[in-house]
Amino acid sequence: MADEWIEKMEIDLRYVSAGVKDKGREILEDYDISPPQFVALQWVSDQREITIGRIAKHMHLAHSTTTDMIDRLEALGFVERKKDEKDRRVVRVYIKRSGERVIQEVIEKRRTYLEELLEGLSNEEKQQFGVLLGHMHEKMMQLTN
Repeated sequence: MADEWIEKMEIDLRYVSAGVKDKGREILEDYDISPPQFVALQWVSDQREITIGRIAKHMHLAHSTTTDMIDRLEALGFVERKKDEKDRRVVRVYIKRSGERVIQEVIEKRRTYLEELLEGLSNEEKQQFGVLLGHMHEKMMQLTN
C-alpha cells in the first residue's frame, strides 16, 4: 500500500512530538513554572516590550488569564511591568535577567535531550534530518499563514 509510509510517519511524528512535550514539562518542574507560563516568558523575551494584550493574542488566551500568568511570572521575579513612557495608559512587560536565565537553562536541557534522542546517528544523518525537519517547518508555516 503506497500510503503506509505516510501513516507510519504521522504516528512517529505524533509520538515524538508528545514525548518532547512531556520532557519539556518535566524540565519545567525544576523551575516552578507551568508550560503556558514558559511560553509567555518566551514571548516577553522575544518581543522585549510586549503588552499583556499582545501576549494574550499570540497565545490565544483571554486577557484575564494572561494577566494572571504575568502576575505569577512577576512574583517569581522573571518579568516586570512598566508604564510606557510615551503613553502612560499602556503597560509593557519586560523580561528580567532571572527570566532569561530560566529560558536558557530550559532550552539547554531540551537540546541535551534532543542530542540523546539522536545518539547513534552519524553527523551526516543528523544534518540530513535537520534539513528535512527545517523543510517541513517552512512548508507548515507557508500552509498556515
